[in-house]
Amino acid sequence: MADTHSDSLVFFGITGDLAYKQIFPALYAMTKRGQLDMPVIGMAGRPWTIEQLRSHVHDSLAEHGVVDEATFDKLASRLQYISGDYHDPATYQKLHSALGNSKRPLYYLAIPPSMFGAVVEGLQQAGSAENARVIVEKPFGRDLASAQSLNQILHSVFPESSIFRIDHYLGKEPVQNVLYFRFANSFLEPIWNHNSIKSVQITMAETFDVSGRGKFYEETGAIRDVVQNHLLQLLAVLAMDPPSRTNPDAVRDEKGRILRCVRPIQPSDIVRGQYRGYRQENGVAPDSQVETFAALKLSIDNWRWANVPFYIRTGKDLPVTATEILVELKRPPEAVFDEVEPERSNYYCFRISPVVKISLGARAKIAGEAMHGEEVELVAVHQSPDEMAPYDRLLTGAMEGDEEIFVREDSIEAQWRIVDPILNKATPVFEYDPKSWGPAEADKIIAGNGGWHNPAPSKQTGASGPQPAKEQS
Repeated sequence: MADTHSDSLVFFGITGDLAYKQIFPALYAMTKRGQLDMPVIGMAGRPWTIEQLRSHVHDSLAEHGVVDEATFDKLASRLQYISGDYHDPATYQKLHSALGNSKRPLYYLAIPPSMFGAVVEGLQQAGSAENARVIVEKPFGRDLASAQSLNQILHSVFPESSIFRIDHYLGKEPVQNVLYFRFANSFLEPIWNHNSIKSVQITMAETFDVSGRGKFYEETGAIRDVVQNHLLQLLAVLAMDPPSRTNPDAVRDEKGRILRCVRPIQPSDIVRGQYRGYRQENGVAPDSQVETFAALKLSIDNWRWANVPFYIRTGKDLPVTATEILVELKRPPEAVFDEVEPERSNYYCFRISPVVKISLGARAKIAGEAMHGEEVELVAVHQSPDEMAPYDRLLTGAMEGDEEIFVREDSIEAQWRIVDPILNKATPVFEYDPKSWGPAEADKIIAGNGGWHNPAPSKQTGASGPQPAKEQS
């Protein structure tokens, strides 16, 4: 069998923020594990020397507290640097020479999408695109039309099987754990449908604000930043049908299929919020209408999920940093015991970050003569310091040609179709207090379904059970 592993990595935008914060630590970790044995060619417009690049990499690793000098020296020996204008054919001739005998280069485009056309055309004209793979970062476009345009640009040179669209969330071990838990356990499948499930909630909360990233956030907002990609991909993992074959496209086929069944969001199904003080951030317009919080109701038009609402909520400057999924089951059809039932009697709860926690909520009898019960929670908690970081896994996967944890063209476009109707609608933005659970108006989205489940701080991993969100005044 022919070796299909990439034999060189070319990083466009190597002097940028993404490389400093994510890529250099990932390359270092891969070097330490013996997984990086190829040239790493950095591309950027800055007229740096190779010594400046190596010093830049060392600074990044020092900030992350991971510098072992022997490992760094090994990584540094593989680094090359080419500066040039991405619109100048001479830049790609220099790259072609630097690639030497490389047969399967991997190109990482950490550059604005407006530059994609010039870069892929330059690679093709220089004869450097054959048998190559290309990685592109999220957000992939700003709406459906721009995503389709980017796909056309990339497909003009690269086949779909050679395009690796990164959503780093899919590289996280806990997200992989949700996928595994769903299909490795037979007890879930009989109840994983509208007959047993009342509703599903996904909350992605962050305690930090946009400090220092105001200009970036003005261009994105919560919907483009995390709803369209991270959270819709998480929904797909929860709602997809079992893959029919054990190959990457089987999983991606099912993701694409379920995303096409998600009804496009209408303005009445979303509440947008903005934390008080956001407009004072550098780079933010004084009258900004960009959301830092969003609460949505989603519907899936297929047999399995008919009439089961999916609620998504995300925001910055909230009380905790956590991502949690609550799958609420329907109550028993008859109240056999004469007691007042709680808001939620049975549920599955998946805590994805900062720890991995899977719990089952049930009721158990309280000791005594009366047939009265209480909520109990069966909990499995897992946190391993040796887990592979998302970018380690994603880079390794792309080098090996493993497409499973990358987003395919059909899913990207399906995700944009879902959010497109609310991107440019004049839905109001409601202010909320920092460290609150968002604007009170968000309660209307979930009215009649027990209220929002607010994740507890991560130190509370005991059997406390989810509680309905309190009404906000």
